[in-house]
Amino acid sequence: MDYQAESAPIDELVDVQPITPGLVATYRDEVAAVGHAMPENLRQALDNYVYRVGPGDVLDIIVYDHPELTIPSGEQRSAAEAGNLVRNDGAIFYPYIGQVQVEGKTLDEIRSLLTRRLSQYIADPQVDVKVAAYRSKSVYVTGAVNTQGKLPITTDPMTIRDALSEAGGASANANWHRAILTRDGVETPVSLYALLRQGDQRENRLMRDGDVLHVTSAENQGVSVMGQVIRPGNVALGNERLTLTDAISRAGGINETTAEASGIFVVRTKPEGSQQLATVYQLDVRNAAAFSLGQRFTLEPKDVVYVTTAPVARWNRVISLLLPTVNLPGTVANTSSDVRDM
Repeated sequence: MDYQAESAPIDELVDVQPITPGLVATYRDEVAAVGHAMPENLRQALDNYVYRVGPGDVLDIIVYDHPELTIPSGEQRSAAEAGNLVRNDGAIFYPYIGQVQVEGKTLDEIRSLLTRRLSQYIADPQVDVKVAAYRSKSVYVTGAVNTQGKLPITTDPMTIRDALSEAGGASANANWHRAILTRDGVETPVSLYALLRQGDQRENRLMRDGDVLHVTSAENQGVSVMGQVIRPGNVALGNERLTLTDAISRAGGINETTAEASGIFVVRTKPEGSQQLATVYQLDVRNAAAFSLGQRFTLEPKDVVYVTTAPVARWNRVISLLLPTVNLPGTVANTSSDVRDM
């Protein structure tokens, strides 16, 4: 949508909401409602998960009481080195029975297949099959993690949370509020904050072969604090959630000689495709008790906090000045001189 800020009424561009006890209570209820319960589709995927062997895997096959069929690993050879490699055609070679097609089969299916074919040569064979090396399927974890790289998919199902743990966790500069899961060319945003801090299992996924989990950097993902504060600037969020009061405090507090107590604004960009540009929340702290509302109002990445000199009655002009900053993440300005000239 193209916005014509010069001609469109400000009421059509933004949704203005005062920060009231009711608004804060609604917001906190939404946060509290974040479920710890696992979604049914994820639960079913985990319950039904089974590993299927593929080319590159190495199988460790043991036929009990028949050591001639078990390749000895020896002191110098690991099971991965001495096991049965699944070739590119999906088959292995096994003594007595020759070529055995194992690609796409589970370990139980391979065990049954070997038992059935060996029974033509051995009475009541007792067969055990394990994977000595997982090499056919993998996922990738990249970005702001402590150990980037490829992780093998094994007989244990791997979720996003598991993959992040195996990668050593998120690094200090990670943006916990936006990771990206790429699957078959489709990108899905993931909130590590909701998953790891709030226990929201709706953000979790069962990882599949070829998935890429990218943890973005927290650079330019903070909150901008502007206007009549002591130290205007950007406040990094990292892996935490800041409240409005916290952000103002980190900016040195309000400039009491020039700030208008009724004009503390939070500008939050609307999602793409919305008919409006932003939601503007307004906090009136002429009553000092209202700071408690600010302490309960949680900011989101790329929010713009602005403390104005203008009386709230002239908020239309203030918002007109603020709207251009919504599209300039990472920039900090002090437009107090513009507001003062109204």
